[in-house]
Amino acid sequence: MSGFRIDVADLLARAGARRDVVVAEPIEGLRSTAAAVTGPVTVAAHLERIPEGIVVRADVEATWSGECSYCLGEVGETVHLHADELFEAAPVEGETYPIEGQVIDLEQLVRDTVLLELPLAPHCAEPCRAEADPGATEEAPTDTPSDPRWAALSELEIR
Repeated sequence: MSGFRIDVADLLARAGARRDVVVAEPIEGLRSTAAAVTGPVTVAAHLERIPEGIVVRADVEATWSGECSYCLGEVGETVHLHADELFEAAPVEGETYPIEGQVIDLEQLVRDTVLLELPLAPHCAEPCRAEADPGATEEAPTDTPSDPRWAALSELEIR
């Protein structure tokens, strides 16, 4: 059984029952187009039985890495996220998560929460842009263009 699959038989047996769980597991394929989660994802969740099902209040921590869209160097960050979601026996598509027998699976909740926070174009702190593009600073030489493909443009007069 995956670490994100939680047996909730004890919660389903008693109305108002509560339990805290902490899970730290890697999730394969958790990535956007430009950033990927590296290492385990940690979930600290509070589970509470209500008449409709089980409410999960989770704090999620994940570390992502990617390539800076300015300088192409390695960049990464740890994100701390919060999710409040309902798990029920008859889930509403796109709104709630399923209870499968007496088990809830937090993996899809974690995927949905983390993927929304991964950057589409990750970048370093602002100084890397000037280092990557010498033409962006005022001290850059004006007599030669930085890219030879644009050399013809330097011959144009600006009025």
